[in-house]
Amino acid sequence: MLDIRKIEPELTYNIRQAVLRPLQPVEDSMYDTDHTENAFHVGAFYQARLISVATFVIDKNPNFSLKKQYRLRQMATLEEFRNLSAGSSIVKFAENIIKEHNSDLIWCKARVSAVEYYKKLGFKAYGEVFDYPPIGLHIIMYKEL
Repeated sequence: MLDIRKIEPELTYNIRQAVLRPLQPVEDSMYDTDHTENAFHVGAFYQARLISVATFVIDKNPNFSLKKQYRLRQMATLEEFRNLSAGSSIVKFAENIIKEHNSDLIWCKARVSAVEYYKKLGFKAYGEVFDYPPIGLHIIMYKEL
């Protein structure tokens, strides 16, 4: 069984780096917004081991009219645990927090390879595919809550 809970940002760094930026230093997976009051971090634990992480931060995308929006950043699950629904459990957990903060929109810059995954979570694509160096092709995805 998964244990989903808020975590400190430092706990996200190694999984972010290992899954999303394996050829880059761990410092590239650390963001200035990680320690702001506008951000929160969620982790999924399996048998007391952290296996999946995501960060949610207030960040307005000008393509959407709502004033208070949350951006999903750096969602990553260790490959050997991807069959446990950890990522979707994290998103559901975060959605409840976001609703409590009077927001009803989450958006992200999704890797093109993850578009179908995000669609299964209820996200929709917006706009055109773009290059996000040095990571690769992305597209904006959003979900109304």
